[in-house]
Amino acid sequence: MAQSQAITYAFDGSFDDATFSVESAILDAGLVIDYVSHTGEMLERTGQDLGREVKIFDAADIFLFCSAVLSRRMMEADPMNIAHCPYSIFVTDREGQVLIGYRRYPDGIMQEVQALLDALVQDALGD
Repeated sequence: MAQSQAITYAFDGSFDDATFSVESAILDAGLVIDYVSHTGEMLERTGQDLGREVKIFDAADIFLFCSAVLSRRMMEADPMNIAHCPYSIFVTDREGQVLIGYRRYPDGIMQEVQALLDALVQDALGD
């Protein structure tokens, strides 16, 4: 069985509380959020334009950011690790179930990035 492409954790609270917690965890780590993609809103809007009626998320945001220290280290190891930048943490709400997660990274140096993402998510979860 294939391993899931994402690691997710249930958040005990609202979508707005989860996005605030994720944003705070990223900023508290001294990182800069480059962009917040409001993916849920985009899917809803484009679904209507395309005549699609399936509601995928009640809400979904993706926080994009980078770490200069980790990015330099991983790209010195292999310049093609640029494909993994920027890093992201997502928050979703589907029928009241709020999840926080991030993509699974390959073995090797990229596990340092995955460890950072997991630490940020654990901070956002209050663990």
